[in-house]
Amino acid sequence: MSRQRQVIGLVSATAAGAAARDRLAAAWPERTRVYEGPVGDAVRAAFAECGRLVCFLATGAVVRLVAPLLDDKRTDPGVVCVDEAGRFAVSLVGGHGGGANALAREVAAVLGAEPVVTTATDAVELPGLDTLGLPVEGDVAGVTRALLDGEPVVLRAEVAWPLPPLPVTPAAAGPSPVEEGPAGERPAGGSYTIRVTDRLIEGAQAAEGAGAGEREVVLRPPSLVVGVGASRGAPVEEVFGLVTAALREAGLSAASVAELATVDAKAEEPGIVAAAGRLGVPLVTYPAEELAGVEVPHPSDAPLAAVGTPSVAEAAALLRGGELLVPKRKSERADGRPARATCAVVRRPARGRLAVVGLGPGARDLVTPRATAELRRASVLVGLDQYVDQIRDLLRPGTRILESGLGAEEERARTAVEEARRGQAVALIGSGDAGVYAMASPALAEASDDIDVVGVPGVTAALAAGAILGAPLGHDHVSISLSDLHTPWEVIERRVRAAAEADLVVTFYNPRSRGRDWQLPKALAILAGHREPATPVGVVRNASRADESSRLTTLAALDPATVDMMTVVTVGNTATREIAGRMVTPRGYRWQETPR
Repeated sequence: MSRQRQVIGLVSATAAGAAARDRLAAAWPERTRVYEGPVGDAVRAAFAECGRLVCFLATGAVVRLVAPLLDDKRTDPGVVCVDEAGRFAVSLVGGHGGGANALAREVAAVLGAEPVVTTATDAVELPGLDTLGLPVEGDVAGVTRALLDGEPVVLRAEVAWPLPPLPVTPAAAGPSPVEEGPAGERPAGGSYTIRVTDRLIEGAQAAEGAGAGEREVVLRPPSLVVGVGASRGAPVEEVFGLVTAALREAGLSAASVAELATVDAKAEEPGIVAAAGRLGVPLVTYPAEELAGVEVPHPSDAPLAAVGTPSVAEAAALLRGGELLVPKRKSERADGRPARATCAVVRRPARGRLAVVGLGPGARDLVTPRATAELRRASVLVGLDQYVDQIRDLLRPGTRILESGLGAEEERARTAVEEARRGQAVALIGSGDAGVYAMASPALAEASDDIDVVGVPGVTAALAAGAILGAPLGHDHVSISLSDLHTPWEVIERRVRAAAEADLVVTFYNPRSRGRDWQLPKALAILAGHREPATPVGVVRNASRADESSRLTTLAALDPATVDMMTVVTVGNTATREIAGRMVTPRGYRWQETPR
């Protein structure tokens, strides 16, 4: 039976183990399969059929059971052991390749256990060279050991690609053990190398630690696009042979091919579809009229007559931009008959990655797991200095930090986008949600489609304050910033009046500062023209932080002088009530007074 990579096999031997097993199965019903029967048979069946295993057994027992089954760390399933008391989730084998390290942490989170991960790179927060999402060749173990030991390692990025940070030396003085060197040149003293390239290297495909791959790791970025064209019925051997020969003769690695590209009319051409399958890459197709607009060096009347574009291979490869490395070439047939396939190879520019990350209102437990993962993935962090201080301990060693003070939002946005355009993995941070009065807007205004942008939502101040007050945002609501630094007061006032007339709950951001003390009283007066003096108003300062404070007052009783820039003011609508000391806005149902 073939292995189902996404399925997690669960095996237990005792009643206590079965109880923990069933808790995990209940938490992950779509991901898990319980294996009953004799333990040995259950482990062997799960090992053969599943991508990962969780064994509620002693580690020694599992070692004896899986040892005869182990074949290759790159393909074996990851195995996690959970002890009888459910105190520990131990990553036993397949920590990286099998996903056991990540699984141990997931299992521990569900069961309230402690994850035990002994992989050296994970223990010291070093990104595993075989976990970067890129094909890897060469001496992974030797170069990783050099990084762990603080020996000099040269990073030679012949193709720019967004990577997580590599470690710096633990000593306060001295150079980083990772140095960037120019392509084709080994800097003095660099006895180990990490090379990022799409070019073939002699011996790089050799066994780990052998030949030219010794003391060197080669990472293969998906930087190449192969455009293909083929006559109807062209066999896969001809198409695939042409592509591999073109790559090999140009000194390019098939491991760096990101996709095969062709015209829509060939989307189901068996030889092309099968060639993409053999390369393990997606087949991307484009309309003929779109390809016809691409300027190519070798147009032809034949494809124009056949599919409506003067170029298929070159145009499909060049459509999204890049450098033409292999112009159109035709397949060669042993019988001398006309070629039935063409191909061209393009290197696309590296696409940097910009993650715009919301850190939440301040409390560490309100920083989302996704935000934490993006912070650890970034090699460059850009942010306001006080926000950087909040999460500095979450960053991997070696992260380059670009911080600045208040009032430099546009500069930070430009810096983050520029770093991403250099092919870096960048995190741009903001408090709350990055898209609410924060960094997402200026960053996306700077960014074009030459970089990948990822938004990471966070808990914004209105939500944090609302949770403290009760449920003031239970119906339609609006957030309005009273700062006129970026928005004219006339516009702000018009929005406040519209919210008042629409009977919306209003959350005021940036309500009052020492140099701007009249806007909040003005806004409250506008609302007072449409709401009763007893309308509940919630005032929360430093929501979720150590010095958090909150109070519930009324529209008539609120003293604006007690409010500052660290405060969020939430004004209820005509249905909002105070119930048991909490601020509650009914959710559109017919309102009934709660008995008191």
